[in-house]
Amino acid sequence: MRVSEFWTLVTDEFGDAYGRSLVADQHLLALDDRTAGQALDAGVEPKAIWLALCDAMDVPASRRLGKDPRPPKRR
Repeated sequence: MRVSEFWTLVTDEFGDAYGRSLVADQHLLALDDRTAGQALDAGVEPKAIWLALCDAMDVPASRRLGKDPRPPKRR
């Protein structure tokens, strides 16, 4: 996962302002009590950071892959 994909998932799930706040302020035990932003700066894989954030914020598995870019088919 690229950093840009990480930010897209964060924004899609939490919104721009709240997502940026979570990344900057939420300390995650799975990331050695670092914030997601600190982990990104330290070179931790963005996917591992995203999954740690999802676990901490109880994001359901069905939403961890992001939004489906294709609209549903009409019948």
